[in-house]
Amino acid sequence: MSKAIAGALPKILGVIGAGQMGAGIAQLAAMNGFRVLLQDVSDDALSRGMSGIEKSLSRFVKKGTISEEAAKASFEQIAPKRDLESFAEVDFVVEAVKECETLKQDIFGSLDRITRPEAILASNTSSISITRIANATSRPELVVGMHFMNPPPIMKLVELIRGMQTSDEAFLRAETFAEALGKTVCRSEDRPGFIVNRILMPMINESFVALMEGVGTPEDIDAGMKLGTNQPMGPLALADFIGLDTCLSIMRVLHDGLGDTKYRPCPLLVQYVDAGWLGKKTGRGVYHY
Repeated sequence: MSKAIAGALPKILGVIGAGQMGAGIAQLAAMNGFRVLLQDVSDDALSRGMSGIEKSLSRFVKKGTISEEAAKASFEQIAPKRDLESFAEVDFVVEAVKECETLKQDIFGSLDRITRPEAILASNTSSISITRIANATSRPELVVGMHFMNPPPIMKLVELIRGMQTSDEAFLRAETFAEALGKTVCRSEDRPGFIVNRILMPMINESFVALMEGVGTPEDIDAGMKLGTNQPMGPLALADFIGLDTCLSIMRVLHDGLGDTKYRPCPLLVQYVDAGWLGKKTGRGVYHY
């Protein structure tokens, strides 16, 4: 990679997935002056994503964080796309689809064919191996993990993950981009769950064990952790916000990748997911919404 590429900011950002995370990343980039292509295979998802971005920008205006003019300009920086072929012009991609390794590998294989040879390919995965995702491409040195926290326009952290073959230049470019978005960066090696979810998800899983064993009600468990450890949200409410299916997926990555029984997903968490009670996004998780 040339010195001109190292540390350079993207001229056009491609974001894959118009769900909560993808839409949030697109909004964040647009608010910081970047032109964004937001791609999803579903027209409904794109419509919901763009509508969510518009509503979120309106909330920023009401809070006095940005002006109406800035909100309008940010919204106009985002172009919804159905076709991944439109990413031929981008120089940096952030993939933000669901936590499914085979799906991500398929997407990265397509990106490898479609995007410019020098384009950085980043995944917003919260637990899956960057090394294995990168293996689906012919440019593993340009693949990096960029784990944004939810919601991306508000949370201050981006967790950067270096795969086995990620180059120093690609890592620097991702770090420079994250900082240009106003984020603080923490750096993780490519281990199951990385830093944040390696610590967070076992706590959430243990809160389900406590609930399953009748140690306390959901309200008592959350109040105990929220007020007793000064967390902004209790672990069960946080799990509902993240999505119980996502929590379960991460616990399975930890359990499979580390082989330690302490990472075994709680049976109650599995049952909630089997019942379709996935949290806030479905109207029912541990709590009703």
